[in-house]
Amino acid sequence: MREYKVVILGPGGVGKSALTVQLCHSKFVEKYDPTIEDFYRKEIEVDGEPAYLEILDTAGTEQFASMRDLYIKNGRGFLVVFSLTSWQSFLDIRTIREQILRVKGTDNVPICLVGNKCDASLQRQVTPDDALALAQTWSCPYVETSAKLAINVNDTFAEIVREINTRMKTKKTKSKNKQNHRSFFRLCCCCCSSP
Repeated sequence: MREYKVVILGPGGVGKSALTVQLCHSKFVEKYDPTIEDFYRKEIEVDGEPAYLEILDTAGTEQFASMRDLYIKNGRGFLVVFSLTSWQSFLDIRTIREQILRVKGTDNVPICLVGNKCDASLQRQVTPDDALALAQTWSCPYVETSAKLAINVNDTFAEIVREINTRMKTKKTKSKNKQNHRSFFRLCCCCCSSP
């Protein structure tokens, strides 16, 4: 069974912990103390295959922002979560993505953009078009969720597993092509060199 290290990032109060608790314990907890760091393990099925998730639920407050580099360094895939009821949280996630790309040193990073609180339609500030446009710019999937009503929670985690698998295949293909190019280059140099 493959293991997937998933890090959940986003501003404070967007529902990162609620999504994780809903996935792992099938319950919604209304009141939370702000998270510093929580670690969860959960086995799910993705496209008929078992996947073992190691989920790191991180702090959303600026007070703990300096710890993000370490979380990002150790993560394989990232759920970048904002609240559909907060335009500011939608703006704030851009900085988080920039930090992910900076720490990882590449733009080929498995990210899934998550708009949480889709159940609160009367308070909605971020339109589906806004979120989809950002996901398209980032070249990543977008999922709208409700941790409260358990809408698309499992699908979100399945989506990041798919994204990790896709990016790993792309990376392996590029690496294999580079090796083939180097081998060909060495072969040419060896064949062309005079005795």
